[in-house]
Amino acid sequence: MDNAANGAIFALMLPFLLFSLAFGVFYIICNWKIYKKAGFEGWECIVPIYSAIIMLRIIGKPWWWLLLFMIPGVNVVFAIWATNLLSKSFGKEVGFTLGLIFLGFIFVPILAFDRSIVYHGPAGDPNGIRPLEDVNAIGTNAA
Repeated sequence: MDNAANGAIFALMLPFLLFSLAFGVFYIICNWKIYKKAGFEGWECIVPIYSAIIMLRIIGKPWWWLLLFMIPGVNVVFAIWATNLLSKSFGKEVGFTLGLIFLGFIFVPILAFDRSIVYHGPAGDPNGIRPLEDVNAIGTNAA
């Protein structure tokens, strides 16, 4: 290939690369807002494995669910289950879960930026232990 062909390929790929970068940044902003709504720091959504652990705290599941996400086939089932628990954590139902799964580019920003959607607790249980309370209770005699 000559330099002209390489330049033409780059020129064709550049809009796609810029769109992908913009979409990725927007998705990070959306996750940042979701973490803030749930009572965590926004920066926690950009640290790779730690963000998954924090998401498990938001939905009220233990850290070892990360291991289930590594098993082929099983990971799909648990990812759908986790998405449903995320919807319930913000007071939404199965329809919103389906929206998050199939039209995530629309429903994730709705979850992030709609001020009427608030965090109700892990899996939507307002009486459940909040993730931060659970972490702060380590080492105490709380039953």
